[in-house]
Amino acid sequence: MEFPGVQRAAVAAATLALLAGCAGPGSGGPAADPACAPYAAYRGHEGTTITVRSSIRDVEADKLVQAWDAFESCTGITIDYTGRADFEKTLPVDAAAGHGPDVALFPQPGLLALLARAGRLKPAAKTVAESVGRNYPPDWQRYGTVDGELYGTPIDGNVKSLVWYSPKYFDEHGYTVPQTWAELTALSDRIAATGIKPWCAGIESGGSTGWPATDWLEDTLLRTAGPAVYDQWVEHRIPFDDPRVVAALDRAGGILRNPKYVNGGLGGVDSVATTAYQEAGLPILLHECALHRQASFYTSYWPANAAIDPGGDLYAFYLPPVDPAAGRPILGAGVFAGAFTDRPEVEAFSLYLSTPAFADSRARTAGIVSPNKGLDQNLLTTPIEKLEAALLADPGVTFRFDGSDQMPPAVGAGTFWSGMTDWIKGADTATVLHHIETTWPA
Repeated sequence: MEFPGVQRAAVAAATLALLAGCAGPGSGGPAADPACAPYAAYRGHEGTTITVRSSIRDVEADKLVQAWDAFESCTGITIDYTGRADFEKTLPVDAAAGHGPDVALFPQPGLLALLARAGRLKPAAKTVAESVGRNYPPDWQRYGTVDGELYGTPIDGNVKSLVWYSPKYFDEHGYTVPQTWAELTALSDRIAATGIKPWCAGIESGGSTGWPATDWLEDTLLRTAGPAVYDQWVEHRIPFDDPRVVAALDRAGGILRNPKYVNGGLGGVDSVATTAYQEAGLPILLHECALHRQASFYTSYWPANAAIDPGGDLYAFYLPPVDPAAGRPILGAGVFAGAFTDRPEVEAFSLYLSTPAFADSRARTAGIVSPNKGLDQNLLTTPIEKLEAALLADPGVTFRFDGSDQMPPAVGAGTFWSGMTDWIKGADTATVLHHIETTWPA
């Protein structure tokens, strides 16, 4: 569900009128409401409108908008939000034509960097930069920084290095959660020997088809070559088809292109390319597969009546390491807010997005685990949220942001996606990676 500007403005106006009426004549409206006290620093811009655009749609958009409802009501600033499936493609075009939003929420730091270097985005205001410096770890600040200057405020985060499974199914068959890649392979072989294809997977995502397979490559590269090599690859300081990358993708292929392992409950290896990622894990509930690698946000795609906990129908474990020398890496992703305009009300909204208060609001409304250091962990109520937060906070793990999201969009949201789709369909590993290398912008 999208939120057209007229509807959002009407809702905000109605809310403000209600608050003003409750406050009584001459009482100052929302400003006099004790519940609005935390928003006092953002006031002074009543009657203004801020346009916000991102790729977040449907029920997740509902939750996003709800997270800043109090900000709107207490400041009198209307947030005109639009979620678009073609966000990544249309935003650069609209921005170049002068029709960009006031604020964009970027799931891809690479796109943020592209628009910052093109002079479309505004550097973060001093107040916002100082708040980000206080509230976010250095790595997260780095992903929103372009050529030494902060442009993006991290607002949401997630963990991708997870494998979903059924604890009940594991208990019934005597399976245990693997702690190493070798144990993961042994478990896969053991399940396959029973006649069940252990893994289920799907990479179909409309115009974004292929992206789940990019996560597989990134996770295996982190585990085989380590974070330093991963950084060199993402930044193109080594070729896209470096031999270590080829080896990592072949390792991923040991699962994704293995006819003994996939695609449980969905078909053969070919079905991975045509199965929607939203539906790819569902055979676990039917015991037609046992393992599905996907991010923490996949919680949204399980049936509402499924018990997601360590002893329930569903849960997840950390994708095990391969080489101890590579440590315990975590692949993750997130969303960054970047501003195209520098009006005072835009600065006020951007500042609010950088605070623990907004992180807490996201946790309350959507169960989102923000990388904000001030997030109230007590607001995380589900086992998956707590697992995610524990992994992000674990000093023994090394966090790295999704590689494709950091790359130039022509690669990260282009040839990398299409190349992984070709690879799933059987194209040679080295050939696919070499083709992607030739498309990297000069």
